[in-house]
Amino acid sequence: MKRMGCFLLSVYLIGHVLCPLAQSRSADFHLNGDYLLGGLFDIHTSSSVSHDRPEAIVCSSQTFSVLSYRRFQLMRFSVEEINNSTKLLPNVSLGYKIFDHCSVAKNFPGILDLISTDGLIRPWREAHQHVSAPADVVAVVGPFTSTDILAVAPLFMMDLIPLVSYGAASSTFSEKAKYSSFLRTVHSNKDTVKVIVSIMKHFNWRWVAFLSSDDAYGNDGQELFIKMIKDTPICLAYTNKIKQSSNYSVMFQQIEAQRITTIVVFAPKMPAEHLIESAILLGITNKVWIAVETWSLSEKLPKRKDIQKIGTVLGVSQPVLTIPGFSEYMLSSKNKRHSDDADRRRFCNQVCNCSDLNAQDIISMDPSFSFAVYSAVYAIAHALHNVLQCHKDTCDRNNAVYPHKVLAELQKSNFSLLNQSIQFDEHGDPKFGSIFIVFWNQRGDIKEIGFCELLSSGNFFIDDSKIQWHGNGMVPTSLCSQECPVGFSKKQDGIHKCCFTCEECPNGTYINITDDPYKCVECKETEWSTAASTSCTLRQVEYASFQDSGAILILAATLILLVLVLVMCVIFARYYNTPVVKSAGGVMCFLILGCHCLCCLSIVFFFGKPTGLSCLLRMLPFSLLYCTCLACFAVRAFQIVCIFKMAAKFPKLYSWWMTYHGQWLVISGTFVIQSLLHAIGGLYSRPKPYNDTQWSPDKIILTCDFNFLSTYGPVAVVVCLCALCFIFSYMGKDLPKNYNEAKAITFCLLLLTLNWIIFTTAYMLYRGKYIQILNALAVLSSIYSFVLWYFLPKCYIIIFQPHKNTQQYFQGLIQNYTKTISQ
Repeated sequence: MKRMGCFLLSVYLIGHVLCPLAQSRSADFHLNGDYLLGGLFDIHTSSSVSHDRPEAIVCSSQTFSVLSYRRFQLMRFSVEEINNSTKLLPNVSLGYKIFDHCSVAKNFPGILDLISTDGLIRPWREAHQHVSAPADVVAVVGPFTSTDILAVAPLFMMDLIPLVSYGAASSTFSEKAKYSSFLRTVHSNKDTVKVIVSIMKHFNWRWVAFLSSDDAYGNDGQELFIKMIKDTPICLAYTNKIKQSSNYSVMFQQIEAQRITTIVVFAPKMPAEHLIESAILLGITNKVWIAVETWSLSEKLPKRKDIQKIGTVLGVSQPVLTIPGFSEYMLSSKNKRHSDDADRRRFCNQVCNCSDLNAQDIISMDPSFSFAVYSAVYAIAHALHNVLQCHKDTCDRNNAVYPHKVLAELQKSNFSLLNQSIQFDEHGDPKFGSIFIVFWNQRGDIKEIGFCELLSSGNFFIDDSKIQWHGNGMVPTSLCSQECPVGFSKKQDGIHKCCFTCEECPNGTYINITDDPYKCVECKETEWSTAASTSCTLRQVEYASFQDSGAILILAATLILLVLVLVMCVIFARYYNTPVVKSAGGVMCFLILGCHCLCCLSIVFFFGKPTGLSCLLRMLPFSLLYCTCLACFAVRAFQIVCIFKMAAKFPKLYSWWMTYHGQWLVISGTFVIQSLLHAIGGLYSRPKPYNDTQWSPDKIILTCDFNFLSTYGPVAVVVCLCALCFIFSYMGKDLPKNYNEAKAITFCLLLLTLNWIIFTTAYMLYRGKYIQILNALAVLSSIYSFVLWYFLPKCYIIIFQPHKNTQQYFQGLIQNYTKTISQ
């Protein structure tokens, strides 16, 4: 700290040598008072950044700024207005030290004067290390630009001297860890950029250029803009820095090449005005220009010739309030006699060479930041009011006034000024005022067309009817690619999300442009959609219910079949000892008919909502019992061939077959093998309910999922039994008529085969709910094929042709067959 103090002291002394300060100062820049306010205003502006000697700059030799001079006069007016009032600081007078801060790098003597005490910068003594010594100034108003603040702020932060800026908008200064005694009466860049982005969203401008100054103000604005548009549809198509060396012709050619129509100019007033004038000279047309508060209320540009040709100018502006009494103050001030110039030249950077300036010219200048200066002075005065514990008629001047005390009261500011509630948040940013949206009309006037309330409700409003758009009068578009039709997704083309091609969302997907316009979202399993959809619709759930007409007909046919089988069992039982019943199979007929009855159980489970049990019982009873029936027919055909053709040739085989009841061993073995195969298949993959969403896009078919690998074994057994039936039937084709079952069995097997070929073909072509009805019909037809074409003819002979059901008739057929064989 001691080294820092010595360093500052040496710099300060150098400044005093190079730029001596007298005890009596120009009345414009200095006013004696009980408490002094510092002021930094860039009344002159230095464009040079290089220097070869360690000396302070002579500001009066630089470019004069009438706009800054107006703000300088506003501070003087504000202090004098407070002094002339007895309400705020009774029996206390305010004074000021104001310096022309015309350069960032070569203008430090004035800064060092503000932080000095009695003309000296002294390091803290150990005895007072926690308390700063009373300074000549209690707070400082200014400087204006963010670059100036970056340069001088550390000097004021060191002793917690309040620095209340009326123009520095960089969001960096909201970091209290670095800028502990900084406050401002203007909204930060963060708020300005937020409003600019809101304007772009309002008019759907997505393909924009951002031109910014190459300083702290412009760099901060660009960084904030890039950050704020990150999750929005807006794309930064082009960005560049506005410098003295910028080639505006090349810059605008690049903007034209990318078909950009919206340009944000985030720069101080002079560079921005130079850019716009260059655009006019270069013949740039049909653009939308968005101006920031530094130049949106320019008094010169809106009235510039051919300004309408460049397009439409919209802007954002800090609160613009008329300061009552200021115009009268300027008129009276200019009528006073000023000191001669020779006297002024003795004072460092306190000469403005403005004696010939017309008061009306000052009054009519851009009013931007006027209220910011006015409120900054009043905020310090109110803080001083609290430190001095002022009452109605007096203030306690015995209270020591330290800058850090003023800072503490400034941070707690809460007073009304011109109907504005002046407060600061924890970052030192203002909690008052709105940002206004303005429009430059064709008559050269600047009109307010909207506003954004940042701190209360956050309302954003633009009156579109007040805007006279260039061209055809319609809102200009600023897009890289035209919006996709409804139901189409965007496919990004290049690095920018705003450049894309459109692709139709296929069936089963939809696009939600609010969530993600670049992706077609798949519908849920329970939903469906057509191509180019924006939402999904619930699928219709279908299954073969008991109420379907097809199901009713099949169940009725099943009931008839059961009655028919029952009648056949009665007939066969009644005529059990007759030749026809014995030739049909005897007791085996009851097994076959019983299995047919039990096969009908499978048919019932094809209807209703599928469950794990119903899926299992759809085919298991039929597969097991129908396989047993086929085994009976195969054995029966083999027995007939064995009796008539093999008994004589293979007597031992025939004897073994008859002794051990070979037919029942084969039937039982077939049933056991089929049962084992089903058990193995069930362990591998058990049938289960399945929601088929593939067959129909708008329906869910409730069905059963069968693993065909697990059915290969049982199906192979059925196929083998059918083949044996065909073989044995063919071998016995020349047997006596009443013993020849070849034609009947062959016909039944052909019907069976044709039945399942039809069903398999239908299953491959159709998977809707009616496939379950067709499956039940295939099972029912398989049962009917043997009942109608094998057993029904036998019943017909028994009942209607009893003469063929006699022993004599059958013996006659056997004798004829024997004679035929012997011949």
